[in-house]
Amino acid sequence: MQDEAAAPDPRPRSAVSHGVGLAGLAGLLVWTAVARAFGMVGPSAAVIALIACAVPMVAWSLLVDKVHRNPTTGIDWDHPPRPRSETLDVSIAKIVGLWAIWGVIGCLYCIARWYWRDPYLFSITLFGYAVVPMVVLSVPYILWLDRRLKEPHDGAWHFGQLLIGRVEAVDREILYDFFRSWAVKGFFLAFMLAILPAGWASTVGEGSGWILDNPVNLARWLITAMFMVDVTMASVGYIFTFKLLDAHIRSANPYASGWAAALVCYPPFIMMAPGGPLDYHQNTAEWIYWLDGQPILLMLNSVVLVVLTGIYAWATVAFGLRFSNLTHRGILTHGPYAWSKHPAYLSKNLFWWFATLPFLATSGSFVDMVRNTALLALVSGVYYWRAVTEEKHLSADPAYRDYAAWMERNGPVPRFVRSLIGLKPPPPAAAPAE
Repeated sequence: MQDEAAAPDPRPRSAVSHGVGLAGLAGLLVWTAVARAFGMVGPSAAVIALIACAVPMVAWSLLVDKVHRNPTTGIDWDHPPRPRSETLDVSIAKIVGLWAIWGVIGCLYCIARWYWRDPYLFSITLFGYAVVPMVVLSVPYILWLDRRLKEPHDGAWHFGQLLIGRVEAVDREILYDFFRSWAVKGFFLAFMLAILPAGWASTVGEGSGWILDNPVNLARWLITAMFMVDVTMASVGYIFTFKLLDAHIRSANPYASGWAAALVCYPPFIMMAPGGPLDYHQNTAEWIYWLDGQPILLMLNSVVLVVLTGIYAWATVAFGLRFSNLTHRGILTHGPYAWSKHPAYLSKNLFWWFATLPFLATSGSFVDMVRNTALLALVSGVYYWRAVTEEKHLSADPAYRDYAAWMERNGPVPRFVRSLIGLKPPPPAAAPAE
């Protein structure tokens, strides 16, 4: 196989290594095996799963990848730390801003009624336990970090300046991005943690006898387990947004269209839920129902669904510590992102088509068949919309523009799509000047 570095059109370097995600996956799988052996299906075991996943990734990032040395952290390792007296005022303002945004998010949790019903009560309970350690540990972390940052005046500092009345010192663009970043974290972390216990219980609690009874049961369990991996890895990503790990948020999507496209896919704004305007499940049934009595088709569809779910989970594992919606935390070009710019969206939508078979209806109604097919097509359209708005945001980074251009020239999925519709490939990249 030709070495990638020697290729005439090498793939741009990924901001994340293969190893960090695999380390987290290994830790999670070990804990899952232990939990299955001892029947630990409860929510406390799901929390330990987060730790089992996170610790290996943090260790790999610091000890192997040495991400704390990356220039993108903004940390100056080449000079001695500044005297604390020079940075104390900055740190105090940042602590004020950080604690204040946590307070704002806490108030919003109190106002929004859905956070006080299952499954969100699990998230709120965890946040309640975490708030005191977060407040205490934030102080030494910020005091340590500000002595080493090349530019310590971040969004928390600007928010702190606003709160203490120094409005003239506030950069509105930095402040707005700070608000957007914490809105992403507050909204999506609560959702991910809320759905974690159910997926964990299904993965760990299902008996081996049922799983191994037939290939369909095995496929269903594998699908559940891989969705659990996805949610666990994603939750860790939302938690560990630290500069020291180079996993901080560079920017949050500034476009209202991007937020709209994302939020309609999640509760309480979700449009695909039962009874929602994009509910495509009217008189539908699972693939098992339609393929019952057709063992070959049942097996083939099982394999397809497992593979698609595997790609979806792989796309999250590839992020390592950096998974997050609506944010830029470094450009990924490895793993499934060497095949497609949006492997998670592509695999997820194909999964829904193969799992639901919306063109079949238990009612036998042609109206149901047409409506369900059209609505699922619209759902896929929403994810295309999400992809477009994400690219618009990420394209502000030259690294993403280079990756997108490389993908158009070399990506297997774009090349396959072009071949289907008869488009010519883009011209090769210009050779670098001598």
